[in-house]
Amino acid sequence: MSDFVPLPPEAIDSHMHLYPAHIPSQPGGPPCPADFPDLTAYRQQVQGQLGCRRVVVVQANAHQKDNTPVLEALADLGDSARGVIAAGADLSDAEMERLTALGVRGCRIMNLGGAYRMPALTPVSERIAAFGWSCIVQFDGREIEDYVAALEKIPGPYVIDHIGKFLEPVPAGDARVDTLLRLIDRGNCYVKIAGCYEISRAGAPDYEDVGAVARRVMAHAPDRILWGSNWPHVMCPPDGRPDDRALLDVVRHWQPDEAAQRLMFVENPARLYGFA
Repeated sequence: MSDFVPLPPEAIDSHMHLYPAHIPSQPGGPPCPADFPDLTAYRQQVQGQLGCRRVVVVQANAHQKDNTPVLEALADLGDSARGVIAAGADLSDAEMERLTALGVRGCRIMNLGGAYRMPALTPVSERIAAFGWSCIVQFDGREIEDYVAALEKIPGPYVIDHIGKFLEPVPAGDARVDTLLRLIDRGNCYVKIAGCYEISRAGAPDYEDVGAVARRVMAHAPDRILWGSNWPHVMCPPDGRPDDRALLDVVRHWQPDEAAQRLMFVENPARLYGFA
């Protein structure tokens, strides 16, 4: 990809995972990938190619409630990183303050195999609000109507992951996409553009079925859009993982406006996660 244009260094990858070889998977989660993609690999494969230097490290399902990979990465990366962990509403004030100082800024509610699922959303979101943290929330977007009441109770900002994660792609005009836009319009909901290959049936290079929804959401609220690499693409086999540069160019194709790109890659995640 000789014509690839890197991101500016201040751009933020808002969603990636780490699998250090010395940290095993935990009961209840999937196994760690056999090649154990770690921070060294991320620096080479993503930061080295895409150009961004800031990142949000997200707890992987494989590690369930063991947040060690996230905390170790924050210690290594310093102020260029923020963390999203798996934690419940029982965190003490002292622990919240300790984790905030380390760079943690959110909790993951992952209804598809995660340690904390949708029933935990209300108590967790209420617990973390006073500390300026946010939830990232992932569920099958086809079920979004089941969760609207809980999402509307969230007192602070939150992120709906993976373009709504419609596990069977839906048309851009689907009523459930309308619901997603109404949640955005309430003023505290962001949508993350990531992982299109996980749900697309049209496939590469354009992922057009997912792209139709993404374009509608991105055009509707450019100030509420984040981007994440979703590296290391663990739902794909190691020899079948997508090219991160190609995925980034797909997102740019969906949103060609440079000012909106600047919001998505830099300003929106910087505001949400407290980057200077």
